[in-house]
Amino acid sequence: MTHRLSITGTTRFWGCIAHPSDHVRAPQLFNADFLEAGEDKVMIPIDIAPENLANAIEGLRRIENFVGAAVTIPHKMPLAALCDRLGPGGQATGAVNAVYFNEARELIGDNFDGEGFVAGLIGENPCGYAKPQDHFTDKKILIVGAGGAARAIAVSVARQNPASVDIANRTFSRADDAVKTVTELVSGAQSNAYHSDDIAWSGYDMVINATSLGLYPEDSLPVDLDRLTAECLVCDIIMRPKDTQLLMAAKQAGFKVHYGHHMLDYQMSLIGQFIKAYD
Repeated sequence: MTHRLSITGTTRFWGCIAHPSDHVRAPQLFNADFLEAGEDKVMIPIDIAPENLANAIEGLRRIENFVGAAVTIPHKMPLAALCDRLGPGGQATGAVNAVYFNEARELIGDNFDGEGFVAGLIGENPCGYAKPQDHFTDKKILIVGAGGAARAIAVSVARQNPASVDIANRTFSRADDAVKTVTELVSGAQSNAYHSDDIAWSGYDMVINATSLGLYPEDSLPVDLDRLTAECLVCDIIMRPKDTQLLMAAKQAGFKVHYGHHMLDYQMSLIGQFIKAYD
């Protein structure tokens, strides 16, 4: 017998807040869990343009059966500023990827991207290390992008004893601010900021695309594959499409790759526990 989600008059709903929302995977993952557990809940994509975010959140605050949401590009940092309270990950990065309304309808937010990325890389072990932790230990790592996900990943990766975690961005000041976050929160962390035009690509053991480049086929590649060393691991945090232009090009060139959907897969239980703290 096939079971289906059933929407009733008592259904409580969660959202996945994004813009655009066509690439999000959280609803299908959470809804499968709700169905298996027999819970009267559903998650839907909520597409909010950046200029409408504050008004939309105030509207959701007033919907009594709206519990909370997963949050993704481009709202992680702006939504953190709208929260009434932030958990430790949100405080550390100034970004959220999960929010919920408590009984007083205060908006509580936190960030699990960094933990999800690290757990996903260790769990999937794309380089086949005997000790998967060696993906990080003493490695030189570059993160391209300086938004909410990039900052969360940088902080979590910096805690894994790499040689360095550098951050590059088209707006240098944002990369510099992200580096300051890393060095303030992780004692002894080595981190440098670069403009995207000034990256010494050949010096890295791992490169992580934390920009939105790759959501669409016409996007330019955020990484100069021709200048990487052959042993460099190429990672993307974009979840859909699974095979971004970057990862397809990297595989064709012979690089080992790590997929974006693992970051969500490995943090889903953390996000669920966080939102269920109220629900």
